Amino acid sequence: MPDHAEPRDAPDGIANATRAGASRRPVEAVLFDFHGTLAQVEQAHDWVVAAAASCGVSLERMRATALADRLLTAGRAGGPLPARVPPGLAELWADRDLYEHAHRAAYTGLAETVDAGIEGFAEALYERVLVPDGWVPYPDTGPVLTALRDAGIKVAVVSNIGFDIRGHFAAWGLAELVDAYALSYEVGRCKPDPGIFLRACGMLRVDPERTLMVGDTPADAGAVAAGCGVLVLPAAGPGRPSGLGAVLDLALPAP
Repeated sequence: MPDHAEPRDAPDGIANATRAGASRRPVEAVLFDFHGTLAQVEQAHDWVVAAAASCGVSLERMRATALADRLLTAGRAGGPLPARVPPGLAELWADRDLYEHAHRAAYTGLAETVDAGIEGFAEALYERVLVPDGWVPYPDTGPVLTALRDAGIKVAVVSNIGFDIRGHFAAWGLAELVDAYALSYEVGRCKPDPGIFLRACGMLRVDPERTLMVGDTPADAGAVAAGCGVLVLPAAGPGRPSGLGAVLDLALPAP
């Protein structure tokens, strides 16, 4: 996945503890994780059908579903994690969120372990993650980012990722609502390393102690070590509200 996927269960009490801590200090900036927080990858069936179509192949539903199940087990960019990483891909897998070439090679390599009988299919599957149509922004993403902008609160996207997502936000009409991007392959640090959060705060010129990090995995809680408040929300499926309204409860001053 673009983001290093981590177990979904946050450490005991992390959400409540950071929620309470963040509410006791003013918030001048909010850092958001990308995948599972602001957007979700398209449904697996749609992913497989679209990739096959780009190769000139029309898949009937049962075959597409079977392929999707096998590809998800192998490991999909956007999650879930592979059941097993072949030894020949181990180095690329370890570096996937630090280098563009490693990200592409790791995920196309995993897809190639599934014999679909479609020429160019692995590359086509990977290309879906690079285009806005391969993702679905959560319905509450736009309204929450707009409310933060209206309140004068700065926003950055902090993501473990191996490709540029700025074009995605532009295509969704959200580019003007994001002030900075701290992407692991550009920064050279991956969450939970506090360095990536500190870089984001530096880009925004905001003190970490006046910053809230919002994500969906324990890796996002690494922002605590950088001095930020943290809110961990469970990832929702594509098209479903992700609970981002909780961010406004913490970030906006009480009326």
